[in-house]
Amino acid sequence: MPDRQLEEDFSTRLGGGPIAGVDEVGRGPLAGPVITAAVILPGGIHFDGLDDSKRLTARRREQLFHDLTRHAVYAVGAASRADIDRLNILHATMLAMVRSVTRLPQIPAGVLVDGNRIPPDMPFPAEAVVKGDGKSSSIAAASIIAKVTRDKIMGVLSDRYPTYGWNSNSGYPTAAHKSAILEHGITAHHRRTFRPVSDMFS
Repeated sequence: MPDRQLEEDFSTRLGGGPIAGVDEVGRGPLAGPVITAAVILPGGIHFDGLDDSKRLTARRREQLFHDLTRHAVYAVGAASRADIDRLNILHATMLAMVRSVTRLPQIPAGVLVDGNRIPPDMPFPAEAVVKGDGKSSSIAAASIIAKVTRDKIMGVLSDRYPTYGWNSNSGYPTAAHKSAILEHGITAHHRRTFRPVSDMFS
């Protein structure tokens, strides 16, 4: 289970101050934005069951999302479908991470970034944490806020484009989603640089 040890150690090395955790959701889908969240957890409040969003049920994610957005300091960033096609998914994700961190209402002393890369434009001291959503509580919190936020976005888009099943597949390349693309074509929210979408332009 994740805890706050990495945050405490990093804060100590920096001479004190709050540490934000950053995570992303949505690198693999064929449609929709990539969403990131940056979270600074408050002292003295325990979020029961906080864990990597992928290990939680949808109901538990919603409960933790409610608690975190009430009590934690957080911000959400996004890179649009156009950003992803223009920059590629890696650089678009880095951009979204910087957007979330710079929108925090509290300035962090440092940032823990899930994964093995630090965005080159990150304006604060940062450390990359491989599989950080299972190690760092603030990164786990960020994974939950990003996941629930993106699922809500895809649910709204699914109401406009019900053929693709985004309310259940969140834009990921399921067999049903790919079949719908072949049968009905693509929308403005499909990523042109991702196969099989890109095959329609070749």
